[in-house]
Amino acid sequence: MPVITELARAKINLTLKVRGRRPDGYHEIESLIVFADVSDAVRLAPGERTGLHVSGPFAAAIAGPNLVETALARLAEAEPRLVLGSVALEKRLPVAAGIGGGSADAAAVLRAVRRANSALADAVNWGGIAASLGADVPVCLSDRPAFIWGAGERIEALADVPRLHAVLVNPLAGVPDGKTARVFARLGALPTAAREAGAAGHALQVPGGFEDATALIDYMRTHGNDLAVPAAVVVPEIAQVAAALTAAPHCLLSGLSGAGPTCYGIFATTEQAAAAAASLRQSRPDWWVAASVLGR
Repeated sequence: MPVITELARAKINLTLKVRGRRPDGYHEIESLIVFADVSDAVRLAPGERTGLHVSGPFAAAIAGPNLVETALARLAEAEPRLVLGSVALEKRLPVAAGIGGGSADAAAVLRAVRRANSALADAVNWGGIAASLGADVPVCLSDRPAFIWGAGERIEALADVPRLHAVLVNPLAGVPDGKTARVFARLGALPTAAREAGAAGHALQVPGGFEDATALIDYMRTHGNDLAVPAAVVVPEIAQVAAALTAAPHCLLSGLSGAGPTCYGIFATTEQAAAAAASLRQSRPDWWVAASVLGR
């Protein structure tokens, strides 16, 4: 069978609200998510000996078990008839960056295996396997703009999200072990039961009907990212990146993706985003900077 290539695109949280901490330790969230046109690359060679080879500029930054290997193991357990194979992962995105890198890689492997086994596609619970791998994997499996809630397992695809011109910036600072858990701990969200008892309740509102990019940016500005402040305490370099993006000419809005430390700035045109990215690369060559289009 020919080699199958899937792009593991960077996941960007345009908004992220934390509604409470569940008894199982997960947090109830609501997030508007899009995907960027920068990515890792996953190449599956079906039928070859199952294994993983990692290359690329951020290959050495991966520590511990790789979620791609876990995904291959879960697939073998779920359906022994599946043709798996060797996976070559080109790691082009920063690691532990708040842009779903490992989750997107695992989701890309699921999509590649599904393509290689079209006759068995209906025999596999792809969404269930994705959810077992992590909260971000199901939305990365869909690889489409979506609104997610619950612990990330509830997903509604959105067809009317305007594209945005953006600059993504990661300070490439050393992040502490358990960075995301530390950020949530510093946020100190109330247990969901206590929150419900002390408030009038919260009605879920799935966004949609954005007329244009301006309407989407207004929505982003209103809802924001609840993790932005605690994340900047855990990784102080986030504040420097956010300030640099905000000060960039023509930047309409800056924000943090997930628990960071990757930040983004939104611009009106591709040319403005490219100019801002070039300027940032010149002034901060130690940062990872990428001009990108968000959405699909």
